[in-house]
Amino acid sequence: MSTLNAPITALKGVGEALALKLARLGIERVSDVLFHLPLRYQDRTHLTPMGTLRAGHEAVVEGEVTASDVVKGRRRSLLVRLRDASGIISLRFFHFSPAQQQQLRPGVTVRAFGEARAGATGLELYHPEYRVTTLGAAPVEEYFTPVYPTTEGLNQTRLRALAEQALGLLDSDSHALPDVIPEALLARFRLPGLHASLHLLHQPPPDVNIEQLTDGQHPATRRLALEELLAHQLSLREVRLRIQSDGAPALPSGRSLQARFLAQLPFALTGAQRRVFEEIGLDLARAAPMLRLVQGDVGSGKTVVAAMAALSALAGNCQAAIMAPTEILAEQHYRAFKTWFEPLGIEVAWLAGKLKGKARLDAKAAIADGRARMVVGTHALFQDDVHFQCLGLAIIDEQHRFGVHQRLALREKGEAGGLTPHQLIMTATPIPRTLAMSAYADLDVSVIDELPPGRTPVKTVVVSDERRPEVVERIRRACGDGRQAYWVCTLIEESEVLQCQAAEVTRDELTEALPEVAIGLVHGRMKAAEKAEVMDAFKAGELDLLVATTVIEVGVDVPNASLMIIENPERLGLSQLHQLRGRVGRGSTESFCVLLYHPPLSKSSRERLGVMRETTDGFRIAEKDLELRGPGEVLGTRQTGLAQMKIADLERDADLLERVTALAQALQGDNHATAVLVRRWLGDAAGRYGQV
Repeated sequence: MSTLNAPITALKGVGEALALKLARLGIERVSDVLFHLPLRYQDRTHLTPMGTLRAGHEAVVEGEVTASDVVKGRRRSLLVRLRDASGIISLRFFHFSPAQQQQLRPGVTVRAFGEARAGATGLELYHPEYRVTTLGAAPVEEYFTPVYPTTEGLNQTRLRALAEQALGLLDSDSHALPDVIPEALLARFRLPGLHASLHLLHQPPPDVNIEQLTDGQHPATRRLALEELLAHQLSLREVRLRIQSDGAPALPSGRSLQARFLAQLPFALTGAQRRVFEEIGLDLARAAPMLRLVQGDVGSGKTVVAAMAALSALAGNCQAAIMAPTEILAEQHYRAFKTWFEPLGIEVAWLAGKLKGKARLDAKAAIADGRARMVVGTHALFQDDVHFQCLGLAIIDEQHRFGVHQRLALREKGEAGGLTPHQLIMTATPIPRTLAMSAYADLDVSVIDELPPGRTPVKTVVVSDERRPEVVERIRRACGDGRQAYWVCTLIEESEVLQCQAAEVTRDELTEALPEVAIGLVHGRMKAAEKAEVMDAFKAGELDLLVATTVIEVGVDVPNASLMIIENPERLGLSQLHQLRGRVGRGSTESFCVLLYHPPLSKSSRERLGVMRETTDGFRIAEKDLELRGPGEVLGTRQTGLAQMKIADLERDADLLERVTALAQALQGDNHATAVLVRRWLGDAAGRYGQV
């Protein structure tokens, strides 16, 4: 085995204690050192005359010590005066030893590096790196000096020495780190080779454009970013090929069932709904598992499309299951499917964590023996004691709320019957194209890009909470006119208990201010039955105002609700605000969303709330959310590892994704190249990708 592929302890000076520290940085093999790239660089390639030095600049200076004294002030320090032909500066040390004081005595020549700051004696370098030398004798650095991401107990000197060792091993055994992207493709995309890129990034020559390097725009950085994105995409494609090599039930169109279903709906499908369902129908007719993501903005009618797909599964003597991330959304789906399917003679089962006793046993029995052909639930559907007779279609709503293991678990429910179920994944959180191309490369993507007729765009206003009494009056008028409203409470604390307490306090305050208004409360700590009772009363018009935490973010559909107040909107992401706003504007009445913020707002918060005021386009909002919060937050995948990149940045490198897709197609079928890249960039995470 090449040393580059060996454990990190193969490097000189790396024992078990140091290996543990390096592991915290993701450095476990020697080659990992090469891909642990600098955060920034210091310019130590030339000496700066002291007379030209400016505060805030890092520089290497060299001169003779003219004075060295321990001075008393607020803190005792060693002050060393250093002079060259152009001027004088001071070196100041708050932590020093008698040996250091002796070393920095008057008359010796010192070369020092640090950041110049304005101090009591003029420009000073605080705790600079330094060495005693002979004037002009020591060479300056040949390259810009890298500054690496580090961890406690690990200094830059050690990391630089390890990088130098690893580069030496790369030069002596270049085959140990193969450049698997063909030269013809690199030439086509005008990118440097792997080894040259790594050398330049760890040891940039003095003529390199340092700003370009720091900003991640240098061709060497882009070369590695492209390879990392490629590894992620190839890994997901491998997952797709592996899943699609399994058999799946070839499902008929179910046209007669679907026609009966559509006939009972009080509306016609939009053109976008029909187009997306045709794409799904083609997938379901094949004997390979469908893997399709359906994106649709709030209120675009994804659930009806899912119901049409479920009817294809039922027509093929299979079961269909739809899984939602919250009990409120799952219960709403249950009621919708029950209303739609029971008149067609189809039994619908409901399964959630809080379903207990005989009701739970009855639901599980109906799912196991196939009586319940349509199953609706939360993550309770994943549990080991839940068995399907023949699961043909798994529908996952708001998939980004679930981890990769959970998605695998639902797939395995179908595999128990000898076939892999088709997968339909839905999200009302529009995913920017760049994210969809990378995080969902294993899925075909359909977009419902048309809202049903009769929807009126929601007008959004941004109001300081100093005007809270005016907002309360606005609720009084709306409810007096027969309309309904939401008041959403958010807290910066993660504690669900505190969020629920805040909602209860708000409910009490509003009850006192609006005695003529019927007010209900919904929060995450209420029992499922209590939440359902309040939601039913709100839907039935028995309640005028619903005070809630963000549990109502997805799925709640009350067409008569035309006013939404969101407290402290600056604490939420744009996509979450857009989801909440989507609870109003579901009827034909003009609707409003009031973003009630607490001043002062940061520049970023002003910008984000401005976007909400300017547009109701979910995709534009999602692009802005990606720009402001990053991919891990937008996808909700910080806990799944899906969007964690070492070098690539999905926003900065978005323009590379077209090339990545072309490269992935060019390398498809090259098992060696795929294995090398996936292992290099994903390491142990590659196994997790295989379980998506």
